[in-house]
Amino acid sequence: MHGSSPAAWTGVIMCLVGITIGGIALVPDPNWVLFTIGIVIALAAGVVGYAMSAAGYGAERAPEKH
Repeated sequence: MHGSSPAAWTGVIMCLVGITIGGIALVPDPNWVLFTIGIVIALAAGVVGYAMSAAGYGAERAPEKH
């Protein structure tokens, strides 16, 4: 199934945590260090999801139709 895999869930959860940290860091007075940490976590989510998928934790792809 599409997206129902540990790799997908890990990527989504990491992205949500990173965006939440980044958003909280901007209220009420911007804390740029914490904001940058949140952005790095959100961007790392794609790398971690791809790496987990390559390691076999991703969803199986449907065979291509030609």
